[in-house]
Amino acid sequence: MVVLVPFLAIGPWQIAIVVMVVLLLFGGKKIPELMRGLGSGIKEFKDASKEDDKKIEEKKDS
Repeated sequence: MVVLVPFLAIGPWQIAIVVMVVLLLFGGKKIPELMRGLGSGIKEFKDASKEDDKKIEEKKDS
């Protein structure tokens, strides 16, 4: 069953507006630094969730 939610549909104009607002707020030099921080945060989250999965598996085996 496919549920279409029209207010969540994002088109090219909406993406362009969001990109322009981000550029205005943070500037061109700050964006790469923000993306690096976001990427490292996602990597740390994935690593932590993998460690939790390993601990759960170890408890099940015990």
